[in-house]
Amino acid sequence: MESSLKSAALLEQMKKHLETDAGNELKEKVGLVYQLNIAPKKIGFNEEIFVVDLKEGKVSKGPYNGKPDATFSFTDDNFLSIAAGKMNPQIAFIRGAMKIKGSISAAQKFTPDIFPKPSKL
Repeated sequence: MESSLKSAALLEQMKKHLETDAGNELKEKVGLVYQLNIAPKKIGFNEEIFVVDLKEGKVSKGPYNGKPDATFSFTDDNFLSIAAGKMNPQIAFIRGAMKIKGSISAAQKFTPDIFPKPSKL
């Protein structure tokens, strides 16, 4: 996945993580599709779109073909902070650092726990 975003490295790790037993457990536990619109600096500008498909166990670049359970928009840095557990997703949403479209109950299952623990990012 070619990308200038720092988050692309995490999403690449996520792709490998989903091929493991822990990744299979995630698919069974969550079973939802998330579209991530990640912008370098400002939400809505020059966004790169990724799909984290926890039904099929795939991570891909480009919009989801169909209707994702939830779509998130955030900046590259805020996404990394949320994924690393350094920023609370609810607080990010309240502050406008993250925008959500779609099912709120699906969005609530999108927690730092679904991401592999970063070895070195």
